[in-house]
Amino acid sequence: MAEPYVKKLCTILLEAITDKDPLVQEQVCGALCALGEAQPAEVLRACEEYLWRHEKLAHPYRTMILRAMETVVSSHISDLDKDMARAVIFLASSEMTRVKDLVCDWQQAASNVLVAVGKQFIGLVMEEVLSKFQPGALPHYFVVQTLANLAASNVFGMVPFLTSILSTMLPMLGMAKHDMTRVAFCCALQHFSESTLEYLANLDQAPDPTVRKDTFATDIFSAYDILFNHWLQSREAKLRLAVVEALGPMSHLLPSEKLEEQLPKLLPGVLALYRKHAETFHVSKSLGQILEAAVSVGSRTLEAQLDALLAALHAQICVPVESSSPLVVSNRKEVLRCFTVLACCSPDRLLAFLLPKLDANNERTRVGTLQVVRHVINSAASQMEVKKPFILSSMRLPLLDTNSKVKRAVVQVISAMAHHGYLEQPGGEAMVAYIVQQCALPPEAEPQKPGPDSEDPATDSVRDVSISTLYLVSTTVDRMSHVLWPHLLEFLTPVQFTGALTPLCRSLVHLAQKREEVGADAFLIQYDSNVTLPSPYAITTRLLTVSSNPYLGDGRGAASLRLLSVLHRNIHPLLGQRWATTVPLLLEHLDEHTEETLSQKEWEERLLAFLRDTLAVVSDNTWICQLSLEMCRQLPCYNGTPQEKNFLYKCIGTTLGAASSKEVVREHLQELLETARHQEEAEREGLACCFGICATSHLDDVLAQLEDFMRSDVFRRSTGIFNIFKDRSDNEVEKVKSTLILCYGHVAAWAPRELVLAKVESDILRNIFQYFSTKVLGIKVETKDPALKLCLIQSVCMASQAICSSAQAGSFHFSRKAELVAQMMEFIKAEPPDSLRTPIRKKAMLACTYLVSLEPALEERVQADLIRGCLHSVMAVLPEPEEEEDRQESLYLDTMHALEDLLTSLLRRNMTPQGLQIMVEHLSPWIRSPRGHERVRALGLSACLLQHFLEHLHVSALVPFHNLGLLIGLFSPRCADLWPATRQEAVSCVHALLYLQLGYEGFSRDYRDDVAEQLLALKEGLVHPDPAVLFHTCHSIAQIIAKRLPPEQLISLLLTLFESLGDPDKNCSRAATVMVNCLLRERGSMLQEKVPEIVSVLRSKLQETREEHVLQAAQHSVYLLASQHCAAVVSSLLGGPLPFDSHTCTLWRALALEPSLTTQVLGLLLEKMSRDVPFKETRAFLLSSSPGREATLLPLAATCALHEVLSALESGPAVLELYPQLFAALLLRVSCTLGVLLPRSLQAKERRSVGSAVAPRSLEPCSCAVDALQAMLLRGGNEDVVRRVELEGGWQLLRTSAGHEEGVTRLASAMAKCAGPRLPLVMKALVCTQSSVYEIQRVTSTAFLAELLNSNVVNDLMLLESLLDNLAARQKDTSASVRRLVLRGLANIASSSPEKVQAHGPQLLTAMIGGLDDRDDPHSLVALEAMVGLARLLELVKRQDLRSVLLHVAIRIRPFFDSEKTELRSASIRLFGHLNQACHGGCEDVFLEQVVAGLVPLLLHLQDPQAPVTNACRFALRLCGPNLQHEELAAVFQKHLQEGRGLHFGEFLNATCKLLMYHFPELLGRLAATSLFYFKSSWEDVRAAAPVLMGFLVLHAEPEHQPQVDLEQITAVAPRPPALQLLLKDPAPLVRAKAAETLGRLVKFA
Repeated sequence: MAEPYVKKLCTILLEAITDKDPLVQEQVCGALCALGEAQPAEVLRACEEYLWRHEKLAHPYRTMILRAMETVVSSHISDLDKDMARAVIFLASSEMTRVKDLVCDWQQAASNVLVAVGKQFIGLVMEEVLSKFQPGALPHYFVVQTLANLAASNVFGMVPFLTSILSTMLPMLGMAKHDMTRVAFCCALQHFSESTLEYLANLDQAPDPTVRKDTFATDIFSAYDILFNHWLQSREAKLRLAVVEALGPMSHLLPSEKLEEQLPKLLPGVLALYRKHAETFHVSKSLGQILEAAVSVGSRTLEAQLDALLAALHAQICVPVESSSPLVVSNRKEVLRCFTVLACCSPDRLLAFLLPKLDANNERTRVGTLQVVRHVINSAASQMEVKKPFILSSMRLPLLDTNSKVKRAVVQVISAMAHHGYLEQPGGEAMVAYIVQQCALPPEAEPQKPGPDSEDPATDSVRDVSISTLYLVSTTVDRMSHVLWPHLLEFLTPVQFTGALTPLCRSLVHLAQKREEVGADAFLIQYDSNVTLPSPYAITTRLLTVSSNPYLGDGRGAASLRLLSVLHRNIHPLLGQRWATTVPLLLEHLDEHTEETLSQKEWEERLLAFLRDTLAVVSDNTWICQLSLEMCRQLPCYNGTPQEKNFLYKCIGTTLGAASSKEVVREHLQELLETARHQEEAEREGLACCFGICATSHLDDVLAQLEDFMRSDVFRRSTGIFNIFKDRSDNEVEKVKSTLILCYGHVAAWAPRELVLAKVESDILRNIFQYFSTKVLGIKVETKDPALKLCLIQSVCMASQAICSSAQAGSFHFSRKAELVAQMMEFIKAEPPDSLRTPIRKKAMLACTYLVSLEPALEERVQADLIRGCLHSVMAVLPEPEEEEDRQESLYLDTMHALEDLLTSLLRRNMTPQGLQIMVEHLSPWIRSPRGHERVRALGLSACLLQHFLEHLHVSALVPFHNLGLLIGLFSPRCADLWPATRQEAVSCVHALLYLQLGYEGFSRDYRDDVAEQLLALKEGLVHPDPAVLFHTCHSIAQIIAKRLPPEQLISLLLTLFESLGDPDKNCSRAATVMVNCLLRERGSMLQEKVPEIVSVLRSKLQETREEHVLQAAQHSVYLLASQHCAAVVSSLLGGPLPFDSHTCTLWRALALEPSLTTQVLGLLLEKMSRDVPFKETRAFLLSSSPGREATLLPLAATCALHEVLSALESGPAVLELYPQLFAALLLRVSCTLGVLLPRSLQAKERRSVGSAVAPRSLEPCSCAVDALQAMLLRGGNEDVVRRVELEGGWQLLRTSAGHEEGVTRLASAMAKCAGPRLPLVMKALVCTQSSVYEIQRVTSTAFLAELLNSNVVNDLMLLESLLDNLAARQKDTSASVRRLVLRGLANIASSSPEKVQAHGPQLLTAMIGGLDDRDDPHSLVALEAMVGLARLLELVKRQDLRSVLLHVAIRIRPFFDSEKTELRSASIRLFGHLNQACHGGCEDVFLEQVVAGLVPLLLHLQDPQAPVTNACRFALRLCGPNLQHEELAAVFQKHLQEGRGLHFGEFLNATCKLLMYHFPELLGRLAATSLFYFKSSWEDVRAAAPVLMGFLVLHAEPEHQPQVDLEQITAVAPRPPALQLLLKDPAPLVRAKAAETLGRLVKFA
């Protein structure tokens, strides 16, 4: 039966090969290949017969069959016999040559079959192919192509045939007229030649070692003659390329004399192709092979062709490379290989050709030539050895080239030269200098990336290549060590090599360390023999200066310091030991930071300390003077880098300070003043720092030098020794003045404190003002130069600071103090008040801060003008736009700090309440400013002043803080300012004021008051975006104030707060209201006489504004009224128009202020809500068939009012008293308002309110009820219930008809978990409503009570029995929803009281089975609930109770496995799993039949499109496993079907079917038949899984069980369509593919 069966399978598959879906076609081919794995001969025979039988089958499908045959042959070539091989060969040959026209895919597939068979049966294949390769007639294209491929795939088998093939082929070459045929012959000759060469190269492995090259020489030459002399001249480019590809390997087989004879024609002929083809890779490759053949035979004619060869090859190498074209890159490699061949045979001619081209005008020519030179240097090193001087001298012109592409090529050439000893020759130094020059290219000037079409690479490439080349040559080429050391030191100091410092230093460090390892003598630099090297002083200065900017240039700071440390012996012999300690510390500091985190000031201080330490160790005046001289010489080198020049100035000052020669010091200072560029701000600062640092050791000499310079003719523009200033303008002279003024300031700052007081007024300040003030005809003329102003301010500041820091500052009388303060104020007032662009005002205020603290004190008027002027100058500055914010932020912060310091300094002179009041009065307009940025600044200053006042408070007697109330009233409303920063500062002010009061009451300064400290904890609440949190915090602040405020200050505080009710900042107005109410509540008993005044103010404010917070002030009055006339107030408010406006809502909430009153109000509202019907039936339109519902007015108004009252926090106690009545009434109110519309009289008003700018609360009846219920729970202390329901989305569900039931369930769950003690009375209230005439109310109450049974709280409260009885009584309710909820509630006992299930088992099972059999539910929702409930109960009921219903339930749920509804499929399958689990250990035998019946559906529904169903199948199968009574099956189910684990369905099904067929072989027929049922499933994935299951079952079944399967039904072709064949025509490609896959597995029964 095997052969016909496999044939049937193949037939079905082959019929399906015409499927339109490519994936199905591939699967069919795969199935054929799978069949071929088991029965290769039968499959090949079936394919052969099919192709013979269906001669009209389209060629794409024939192609796929042939490809499958090739796969089978390739995998089982050793299993084929000759007969089968002969049949396949004949078929493939026929298919390949069936049509003369080329159909490439089809004929190529047939050719591939022949090639695959030819690996084993080369003789048979050749016999067939040669039969179609007869003399006198041109063969088919693919016959020639097949011969070529056979030669490539079976070298040892084909070469013996080549002699006869070539003899037959040669006459054909002349007959070939079509280009495609000629291409095939060329390809064949190429592969024949390559195979022959491979055969000859491996003669030791060849079957015939006697084969010689000359055997083929004559035929190859004949073929060569036709290809070269005739076909190469063709106009067809493809043919020319095929010819040239063949000529390469053929040239190696030509006789030596013939090759020599042909070269004069062959080489020009090949070279000519370069001009005819864009893609020249094949030409270059063939040319290289020809050249190698010519060199191998010692050709003498090659010399004559060199010029043409070199020219053509050079043109190729100069073609720009496109990185996206692999052929172009490969072509360059082949061209360079040709150059290597020529370099080995004619080096002189090659160089004579190449080197002159380095001077070509064309950039590509120069680059290409350099690339060839580099390649030749590397690949023909021995031939180039004697040519080194010649090559070096020819590189002079390329070194001058500015083209970046040429530069990169030059660097690469130099790298090759370094490795081969070129740089040791004369002229090598120029190469080294060139590399360093390229390393110095500036990174910032380089483009990011070249464009895709750009021929010029990024400059970064040149620099990077140069850097890596320099380092590699320094570290890896040992022979370069004596070339580079110490030569590289020459490049350290020239400015043009600054960019190369980092790589230079790294290379020098490596070279120096290598020298040091050799010995000290080799390491020490001989300056006598190296006069071009920089001196130790120059190296020290250069490396130290560039280290000041350590992260620039790839980290040149660390590199410079490492080099400096390594060179210590060459710098000074005493420095080695000290630098070994200090330099690593500097490097460690750099490692700990980045460019962003490093403090430049701190780093420069560390470097200057390192310099001072070095100078102290050397302690040689001559060496120090030489170093200072070198530093001065190098100053001009840093004109382009101000920061480094500034640092060098500091180094000069430090070095001069260490010098002992006064003449040298003054000479250098004079030179610095003459040569400085005074126009540059950074240079002025640097020079001044130099003078200041020098003054630490030479104060008198520095001052004397400045005096001498001042007395010179510079400022009179006269001639003299300073005639360099003669032609300078007034502006330039003022810059010189600025420098001198700044120098005096720095001298004052740096000079020894014990000397500065004697000279500050007599020398320093006198000269400063002499420079600054200019008189014309006795009239003082003010300068307009801001630089001069800044220098004056800075110098005054430094001088004042120097005085203050002196030990004798207290006794010093500063006579010029008032003059200086006035001058500073002039500068401040001259600045624009609304913008901050210069640091003038900051520095002027800083100077004033130091001046104020000096004696004598300022007059009160001067002090007031100073405060007003400074405040106006800073406070009014507008915030910067966002794009400039970062740039100006630092200047603004510094200016604010300066203002703080100034005001603090002024306050320190009058530390009394009056002095504090004066300061606050100055700040008060800014505190109340309508502009937020001004308020936050003013509050910040106030907090700073109050804190300072508190920290320095000294109370000698108990005196009252008389203005405390006014100050707190000013600051406290600002705790709610719109700007969060202002709030924080306001709290700080109040906190400080309370402690000031405690201080004046006699408490010590370190006393900490618990009440006042609570203010700090409230700061966090002030930044909260929620206004409720914010004002609650304000309320807490008011409570704290109320506790610590003296009685006499209360009314002044209240009156100040009342004024804040009209504050334009609404937040502050609200905060004032909160604070007023709090103070009245806390301290109102003290205000009996003032009550009329307070009430009058409140009423007037209520008339002036309709702001919500002001309306709240009337709540107390409403409370008094309602306490006397509760019913009347409620009726009156209910009679108002709906919806309630904000005033009415406020008044409703006022009724909740007192519990007893609130209880009365709630009771009245409940009675009015329940008195009338909740809705009236109506029709929306006259002709509408569906009735609508409209809410009745009185219950709706009562619901809204309930919500308002319950929204008040104070209603809590009353809610607790009426909790069950409120909860039940509101919950049922929610249910009976679902879908209810507003009365028509309110609908238009509601629409208008939606369109208004400020819409009142929605009147939608259900939403009103839900909101009231939420408010009731919150007031009843069940915030956690509200929160839990909100998190679960329950409140939103309650509002919708579709989600109401689930919303009630979630509410009940939350109540059970969070409000258990409330439930007995709530349940009692709800039970009374279960006979309601409204179905929705019955559903709501049942849903609530059912969910209570899901919680253990019913046991704790002993409610279980009563709940069960109540729900059981509703089983016959007319509503299917009620019946369904009853079942849910009964099943919930499994969760809440599992121990009680057994006691009620029969009752529960009866209820559930009744639900399964419910016939009045068309949608089976009751049955669904019964299945879910049974799944929960099965594990808990008694075994004897379960046995009687087990089979009934299993049979009853089986139809639901294939239900169209996902929920029913999932629930029934999951229940089936639970039934299996319930059978474990007792009734497996009884239930085995049900397991077997359900096995196939469960396996197939693992591919169900719905995830819940697949998860249920996983669960059920895991529990079915033990009932199958075989551990291996159970283990497979457990392994593959774990929850959350991905399932490889095919792998799992394979393993399962294997075990099923091993343990239950008798089930094969039954399982297969059930699988057949699912071939018609409506779900595509299940339909696709069914044949897969059947395939695996058959695959693992033993042959003796085959009769169980109706193979005819599955695979028969006639008379009826087989199942799998039908699936192969399924509309879903996936199904067709799986059917084809299954057919491949049915080979098992073959």
